Amino acid sequence: MAKIAVMGDYDSIYGFSALGLSIFPIRDNDEEEASRIFRNLAENDFGIIYITEELAAVISREIAKYRDCPEPAVILIPGIHGNTGEGIAGVKKTVEQAVGSDILFSNE
Repeated sequence: MAKIAVMGDYDSIYGFSALGLSIFPIRDNDEEEASRIFRNLAENDFGIIYITEELAAVISREIAKYRDCPEPAVILIPGIHGNTGEGIAGVKKTVEQAVGSDILFSNE
């Protein structure tokens, strides 16, 4: 069974451990450490990886390597420093691909 991981700064992710998710705090958005941990999670039975938008921006090249793979599903979440909009943009793009059009577009 696939496991669920959460990556980001400790303050943004510690609450997820109460839900039974595996948390992986990254100190100071260390690119090398974050890339290594992300790669390890992606290759070792983690089907879903939640990652703060801020950290995802730091390791975007590593995340891109798994973009066309069915697993892991990489889901961006806002951190304590705010929402960058990347998570919502990612969901919007996925919906557009599935539906075939922009569902938020309005002709009004």
